[in-house]
Amino acid sequence: MSYVKCLAASIIGVLLSFNVFSAERDALSAGWNGEKRCENLHEDDYIRVLRCTFPPTIGHERHAHPASFLYVLNGGNGQVTDANGTRNFEVTTDQYRLNKPVEWHEAVNTGDTTMRYLIIEQKYPAQQ
Repeated sequence: MSYVKCLAASIIGVLLSFNVFSAERDALSAGWNGEKRCENLHEDDYIRVLRCTFPPTIGHERHAHPASFLYVLNGGNGQVTDANGTRNFEVTTDQYRLNKPVEWHEAVNTGDTTMRYLIIEQKYPAQQ
């Protein structure tokens, strides 16, 4: 590879690491203060299953999601920020919902219980 191509590839890599482009981190690679908050329980060609844990005062830095199914293993109170602003939320244990893709959001646990989620992310295009 030529010097110019290597230099261009290096610059693009650095810019991506600073999230200069529109691509967001995914839930698995995003963390909080350098610590991962989600673990990959299963992944194949169709889905990825994550278990995410958020003790009180701990959050999840800015990230994106494909279409997903969310199941609350342990509920609590939090605050989420996205393109629509910042708002408080409460989730209860055993609550679930289907989510359309999320361009970006970040959240923090504002309650006094550890919140835990199971997230099943879709890895293939939705059928029309």
